[in-house]
Amino acid sequence: MEIILKEDINNLGYKDDIVEVKRGYAVNYLIPKGLAVRADKSAKKVREENLKQRAHKEEKLRQDAQAIAEKLKNKEIKVGAKTSSKGKIFGSVTNIQLADAINKKGFDIDRKKITIVEKEVKEVGKYNAIIKLHRDIKIELPFEVVSE
Repeated sequence: MEIILKEDINNLGYKDDIVEVKRGYAVNYLIPKGLAVRADKSAKKVREENLKQRAHKEEKLRQDAQAIAEKLKNKEIKVGAKTSSKGKIFGSVTNIQLADAINKKGFDIDRKKITIVEKEVKEVGKYNAIIKLHRDIKIELPFEVVSE
């Protein structure tokens, strides 16, 4: 039986995929749980329209992320930290402090999208972070840890 998935299902497919499953699995489990619908002509037309609209929205998000990436490339980010006289940081600098420093520059970047390349930032100096702005767009952002 041919069905259209309404959600991602492990080992079966992703949302809006048309898949072939056994009739009992579709009628007794997938369709009653709201995980799939029968793949008739009207459902296929609705699916095609949804895919077109999603592609348009996805392209807009991608363009916005690309614009933010271009603006971020030229920025110097400095993260202040309390340090000892030898330049050791009390604690460490994490993506939370980096996200705060970026947001002070006028960008709205979630801390979950930031990954610091080095394992631990425990000294004053220059480091790199990777910011995932979109599924396809990642940028490497250099930042500097300075003593407060």
